[in-house]
Amino acid sequence: MAKKKHVRTWDDLTGMTSTEDIAIPADPLDRVLGQEEAIVLAKIAAIQRRHLLLVGPPGTGKSMIAQAISLHLPKPMHEIRIVNNPENPERPILEVVQESYVLEENKSKEGAAGEMIDPSKAPPNVAERLGYLCKNCHKFSTYTERMCPHCSHSKAEMGGSTNPFSDILGGLLESAMPQVTLGKEKVTTTRRNPDGTEETIVFERAGEQIRMLDQKTLEKRRELDKTSNTKTLVKLDRNPFVLATGASETELLGDVRHDPYGGHTNLGTPAYDRVVSGSIHEAHEGVLFIDEISHLGNLQRFILTAMQDKKFPIAGRNPQSAGASVKVDNVPCDFILVAACNIQDLENILSPLRSRIIGGGYEVLIDTSMPDTPENRARYAQFVAQEIQMDGRIPHATIDAVGMIIDEGKARAKADNHPAGLTLRLRELGGLIRAAGDIAKMENAKLIDVDHIKRAIKRSRPAEEQIKDKYGSYMKGMSKDISESQKEKSPYYMHNEHVGDQMFN
Repeated sequence: MAKKKHVRTWDDLTGMTSTEDIAIPADPLDRVLGQEEAIVLAKIAAIQRRHLLLVGPPGTGKSMIAQAISLHLPKPMHEIRIVNNPENPERPILEVVQESYVLEENKSKEGAAGEMIDPSKAPPNVAERLGYLCKNCHKFSTYTERMCPHCSHSKAEMGGSTNPFSDILGGLLESAMPQVTLGKEKVTTTRRNPDGTEETIVFERAGEQIRMLDQKTLEKRRELDKTSNTKTLVKLDRNPFVLATGASETELLGDVRHDPYGGHTNLGTPAYDRVVSGSIHEAHEGVLFIDEISHLGNLQRFILTAMQDKKFPIAGRNPQSAGASVKVDNVPCDFILVAACNIQDLENILSPLRSRIIGGGYEVLIDTSMPDTPENRARYAQFVAQEIQMDGRIPHATIDAVGMIIDEGKARAKADNHPAGLTLRLRELGGLIRAAGDIAKMENAKLIDVDHIKRAIKRSRPAEEQIKDKYGSYMKGMSKDISESQKEKSPYYMHNEHVGDQMFN
């Protein structure tokens, strides 16, 4: 396989046969096309922990920039836990645990796992009691088999029964329930060490094998049992990128699940175990990305509070729920906010929130086109290679096909009032690449060629354009496809019909 090459200008594609020869940059920010100012600010945001508001239309790379920022951040250093508070169960205790402690604890858990052994390596009486060894033929089988598959005798102890029909009834029951488990799940015994001391050994079922726990392992288990009243809210090993677009109040801020038993000590679920973290807490030490942030409405004020305090309480949000009285204060949520919106939605973002973003970060207008230069044409070729690799189900494209995509990008930029540019509405262009790839795949073609692109351009047109071609106009299409009752309910149709009547009267 030929070595892949990074392309910086269109001349770098000379001699290449397809986009398979193009190297994809390792840095995710270098995969973003045309947003130079946004990329510079994104790198600053990652290093300096600044907030960003990205303003621009859909499909221009806003979410890709947010994800790239998270990949430039250091790994999280803390785990967030809550512990049962025996004195006041409805106020669980918060614990913020350092990375070193979590790693040490994980080592202890590994030490408490015990040693896995084959049933044949266990003492015979232990293997019998656990249901692995047949007392009749002394052969091994899984404990789920009530009848020994080797001698067809029962592995259960039938002796000692005073019922004269036990042999008959036992056989009937065994044939009716061949998969019923038997024996004990755990056997405790002792063994003598070479130094003459005795220690307790526990053998447990573990599928096809047996888990053996020695004295040291049992002691470690007892230590871990002391932390059984602890729940991990936010793990140390977590994704630093949290997508909260369209999140509900409970998804965003956390909640306390309802307990139908009202916290009954014997039946109910403990309060600490019903606490659920929100996206703002899961994004601690990472990136919280909210696209269309204006759609959050009044929830924006909670985002503002969390940004200011870098901590936010978790409480039950349904006053009718048993969790309404449970609350955990000061839960950390030190995140980088990357918010996005369209230009027309700027006025719907709360002024204090925008002020907080500007005071601790940047607002940047996303470009919708870039100049048509040899360097940017090369970046278009890189984009095609990225989209194909990301999709994973379509073949690579010829360089001529890339040229056709560039021509389409130029035409779309011209339609967007940028006559000398290349469009950066790349989501739609990515859809074109996938449509062409689907055509090539269905034809068993090895590469996407120019003809595939031409057909994909026609196939991937918006529905409005298809309606116009078929009926002559959108209104004529509606008149053919809409019922009379629908016409009466459609303000768009009524408005245009009224305007049309005025034009002809």
